[in-house]
Amino acid sequence: MSASILVAEAVWKDIESTRSVSNDQLSTLHFLFGKNFERATRIVDQRGVKRISGEPSGRFIFQVVGESRRKEEYFCFAECYCACYSFFYDIVNRGEQLCCKHQLAARLAASLEACIEVKVSDEKLALLLSKL
Repeated sequence: MSASILVAEAVWKDIESTRSVSNDQLSTLHFLFGKNFERATRIVDQRGVKRISGEPSGRFIFQVVGESRRKEEYFCFAECYCACYSFFYDIVNRGEQLCCKHQLAARLAASLEACIEVKVSDEKLALLLSKL
């Protein structure tokens, strides 16, 4: 695991424990993620992150809005996957970024408890996941 990922994980855990973000944490996350972090904060500020939880299992996935005029929504797992084009192009293919803005928005919103919570049946969640 890279040093950048370890630093990011430490910052996320600290934010999760306090449910707030300090200026030092903001600076660190901006240093690690650059413009993607700026874009992610805008998504969170606009309440663009849904956490879709299956019941009764409690399993969940995030649905995050894009920034384009079409307002696409992307399913993602904050730590490891996003259905957006940037994830496959910049992260998987080119290895230029640690994660996309949608993953960052999901992680930030979850850490600050700023997600729109949506409850669905486990069957409905399975159907959503089957379309990925």
